[in-house]
Amino acid sequence: MRTVRLQDTLSGGLRELEPREDARVGVYACGPTVYAPIHVGNARPYVVFSLLKRFLAHEGYDVTFVVNVTDVNDKIYDAARERGVASEELAREMTRRYEEDTGRLGLGRPDREPRASETIAGIVELIQALIDRDHAYATGGDVYFRVASFPDYGKLSNRSLEDMDQGEDDDVAGSTAVKENPHDFALWKARKPGEDTWWPAPWGEGRPGWHIECSAMAEAILGLDFEIHGGGSDLVFPHHENEIAQTEAGRGQPLARLWMHNGMLEFDREKMSKSVGNIASLREALDEVGPEVLVMYFVGAHYRSPMPYAGAPLEDARNRLERIRDLLRRLDRDGPAPPGLDEVAERFYDALAKDFNTPAALAELFPWMAEAHSRLDAGERLGLGRLPELLNTLGLESLLEDDAEPDEDAQRLLGEREAARRERDFATADARRDELAALGWQVRDTPDGPRLVRAG
Repeated sequence: MRTVRLQDTLSGGLRELEPREDARVGVYACGPTVYAPIHVGNARPYVVFSLLKRFLAHEGYDVTFVVNVTDVNDKIYDAARERGVASEELAREMTRRYEEDTGRLGLGRPDREPRASETIAGIVELIQALIDRDHAYATGGDVYFRVASFPDYGKLSNRSLEDMDQGEDDDVAGSTAVKENPHDFALWKARKPGEDTWWPAPWGEGRPGWHIECSAMAEAILGLDFEIHGGGSDLVFPHHENEIAQTEAGRGQPLARLWMHNGMLEFDREKMSKSVGNIASLREALDEVGPEVLVMYFVGAHYRSPMPYAGAPLEDARNRLERIRDLLRRLDRDGPAPPGLDEVAERFYDALAKDFNTPAALAELFPWMAEAHSRLDAGERLGLGRLPELLNTLGLESLLEDDAEPDEDAQRLLGEREAARRERDFATADARRDELAALGWQVRDTPDGPRLVRAG
């Protein structure tokens, strides 16, 4: 078991992973707010932390990986009202869509996927604990966290109070009139006209604020002082700053030991965002390039780096995949272990142990692949060795099945899908794609035309 060090946003440096007991590790990554289909930028933390779990499990850690679903939120109320549907119905629909789209990445599901709507009792209990400790106050049916009562507020984001705008989550008409301080943030929001879901609480009917939901869900599953809390860097403030304040003020213990944040995807030099409108949905991205290209695209850059979502990086990812496929086609699956791969594998995992540096890990693999081609050109017979193990760690084990041949039914469905796309009958095209998925096939749109590969 290697010593694993990860960049900790709270301390500002690399920190050694130190499990609370034995080798058990809890990882909580903030998931989507389900008011619309997720975009490809939302997939980055899903991929990063799914693969981090694979690496830690390889190293012998017993990992519990949790990704929440925020299904109670102002954005859901607003989107449901615009569509003329119940907020609960919209949340269910978008949760199903999220699960389908992330499922197509071929990385499996998190161990637990809690819903905010299923954690109300724990949320109410935590809010009451904050009130009892004088860190929160009820007013007009709302409950706010008293920021001035927590001297360490701002320690994660290193912002001054003057730079701490709580943002749209507390942008409720009249809220500043009842707050003690503009910096205070909502823990509970009183039921308002037009809102169709609410729950009873000691201070009145309503629903939780965004930040308290994650504190309660994480604690309910992983306990306190768990090992890794993660998410996109856009969550450092206010979301994760507020999670830290809530839990430490209410429980007297840290929520998590290490705070790990991935960089944002950028489109035309702006952060990809639904509010800006510069997004590509994950489903569109998967239809266009396929899951393997997306996963290789993500692991091709360090998880903390911003990434441009553009043609060149995606083409680079596609080219790297083709280099792996070319080698796999030449290796004899029953052949002897290829020379040098064991040493490469150890350096590969050493790179991942140093702040989960996937580009450095890939940099160990590809020179060895060139050497393997040279040996094959010279007539040597080489097997797979540890290559499947490395591909599995990167979430690319489906490459090992790409040489499977589609049957007549699959070829027929592919033809019908392409005909429907030419006619711009996208409903039929999507239906044929789903039928192919049910048969275990995924469509890859390549420069040479669409082809079928086995689903990962």
